Amino acid sequence: MTPLEIAANAIMAVSIVLAGRNNVHSWWLGIIGCALFAVLFYEVRLYADVALQVFFILTCITGWVQWLRGAGGKPLPITSASVRSLLAMAAAGIAATVAYGLMLRQFTDAYAPFIDSAVLAFSVIAQFLLMARRIETWPVWLLVNTISVPLYASRGLHLTAVLYAAYWVNAVVSWWWWGRQMRAAA
Repeated sequence: MTPLEIAANAIMAVSIVLAGRNNVHSWWLGIIGCALFAVLFYEVRLYADVALQVFFILTCITGWVQWLRGAGGKPLPITSASVRSLLAMAAAGIAATVAYGLMLRQFTDAYAPFIDSAVLAFSVIAQFLLMARRIETWPVWLLVNTISVPLYASRGLHLTAVLYAAYWVNAVVSWWWWGRQMRAAA
């Protein structure tokens, strides 16, 4: 456990809890935490996770603006995605996992290229759902966290694995919380 891992985990823990509570401040904290995680993942050769952190930084900026301004200058409400959209996202996630995993296996010394790529692909999907305040973000984050815990533990990132286990619990609670807020707003 390094000071970098401790700092990245502490900042992201606050960011993720705030996201689950539908709080806009999760986005700027996410930018800082993701930058720290990008460096950490590079050090342990989880290159798909490095790319993911760069993506997260860019989408944190976009999500921050979307949550503040929403549609027509009003805050974005929590809504549900269509089944058709979710099926398309699942197919895209599987295809991206295979394609990126093959690329990492062929051209890098990546550890667990397909598992790392699954974390990347489905985190991208979950992040887009989160940015749009779609309630389905939380079951997708449950999937990502389920895959991430053993992956990070296998690389000696035990604190990060524990944090992702806590993210799993947060996703369950957040899924319930967002559902409650969505029903109250309807």
